[in-house]
Amino acid sequence: MIDALASIMLWLKAFHIMSFIAWMAGLFYLPRLFVYHCQVAPGTAESERFKVMEYKLLRFIMMPAMISTFLFGGLLSAIPGLVDWHSGWWITKLACVLAMAGFNGACGRWRRDFANDRNTRPERFYRMANEVPTVLMMIIVIMVVVRPF
Repeated sequence: MIDALASIMLWLKAFHIMSFIAWMAGLFYLPRLFVYHCQVAPGTAESERFKVMEYKLLRFIMMPAMISTFLFGGLLSAIPGLVDWHSGWWITKLACVLAMAGFNGACGRWRRDFANDRNTRPERFYRMANEVPTVLMMIIVIMVVVRPF
């Protein structure tokens, strides 16, 4: 039984990591698309192309990757003894993952603004926003690998 559970855990962990990588790729790229989208006039062919790219990235890559990250992470955390629920690293990691999901939601709102030609934020805003997933990812990886507390 323990061998089977260990084997399943490794598969779940592998799929969790792959899902997280795909999600992060989208979170790194979508704000960068917004930066470039700010540089073109609304209604142009370029603007319309960005709208399609942003929609497809969010809908077909980021959302499925986020959902599968939560699914495989949830299944991993359900394995008895795998997580010490009182550890500070676990709570910090979970808070950062929830913040990442919130950032994903903000990206969805920003994409809708661009889709409706209602973006009011400057290019600089998206350049700064582009750093948020990087910082969250760094904290998450440190919490999981180093477990500092």
